[in-house]
Amino acid sequence: MKILFITDLYPIKSEEKTTPRTLFNFVKSWKNFGHEIEIIKPNFLLNSFIRRKPFYKNGIYDGVLNLNYQTPFWFDINRKIRTGITNFSPKNYDLVIAHMPCGILFADRLGVPFVAGVHNSDLTILTNQLYRFHFKKRMENALKNAKAIACRSFALKEKLLKIYPEFEEKTFVAPSGIDENLIKENIEKFSTPKIKIVTCANYKKYKNIELVLTATKAIEGIELMIIGKGTDTKKLKNLNSHAKFLGYQPKEKVLDLMRQNDVFILPSKGETFGMVYLEAMASGCITICSEHDGIDGIIKNGENGFTDVPSVTEIKNILNHIKNMTQNERKLLIQNGFQTIRQYTADKCAQDYLQQIFKVM
Repeated sequence: MKILFITDLYPIKSEEKTTPRTLFNFVKSWKNFGHEIEIIKPNFLLNSFIRRKPFYKNGIYDGVLNLNYQTPFWFDINRKIRTGITNFSPKNYDLVIAHMPCGILFADRLGVPFVAGVHNSDLTILTNQLYRFHFKKRMENALKNAKAIACRSFALKEKLLKIYPEFEEKTFVAPSGIDENLIKENIEKFSTPKIKIVTCANYKKYKNIELVLTATKAIEGIELMIIGKGTDTKKLKNLNSHAKFLGYQPKEKVLDLMRQNDVFILPSKGETFGMVYLEAMASGCITICSEHDGIDGIIKNGENGFTDVPSVTEIKNILNHIKNMTQNERKLLIQNGFQTIRQYTADKCAQDYLQQIFKVM
């Protein structure tokens, strides 16, 4: 099958640190399945600057056609694409999949059936008053025109259908999956008197790391490790002098540290999905996320991890509950986590994505 994949959330070079590789991993699996994939990256320059993404000139880079624009799609899209893809016609593809606002609005201009991959940023356009005069209407029309809507998490699907229940029949969930080789089941957990807790994220407000620091300060018998970087390091350190701040760490080191810890917690709000939660579960950590957000729906409260309301009190309650659990109760949670994570490997999620599209269309 020949697939046209359109998104600005795609790394052009492997060393890019500001572009997640979640969509890249879908494409990688599809190629391994034998599908032919062509990628267009419509890059709105102002958005690129705000998100501090690396700049590339118009052109093809390792199979990715990068198209810069200064105004949102006020030009002849087909003509511009032909500067990189000779004899381009969207009708030459069996399937067109578009992710993120840039990708979805771009695909809607092509005039062919397409699948819209919805992220948290799409929901922001549909709900934030800042976008009500222009982008909201265009996004609504694009989602109406889409033949199928792939929400990147169960929480996003729930939020989208609460606003637009008329999309229910064509909407499904397309979560990311983890490299099966990262699943490590034979790791001893809770082997010391102290419970070892880790969190990993850039220091952004919506990650709510300060809540974790404040909550854990008042609990005896735990150790807290913070992995990540940001401008508020000094402020965060003042919240809990006992926490260990390791700064930025490469992925392999992060995975190694997760395997050394017992509990992973990140009470983010406004998370599209969060691969770090899957990595924590694959490392044998009891994993805690925010309810109705990100990975909620994969993590089921009290069964294979915990979901919480992002508050100091709620975090303290869950951590104290884990402290008071028996070792067998903890092992059962961890084992349930492994059973869950084996249903969310990269190849399985990529295959399920295509099957869901065919089911809807």
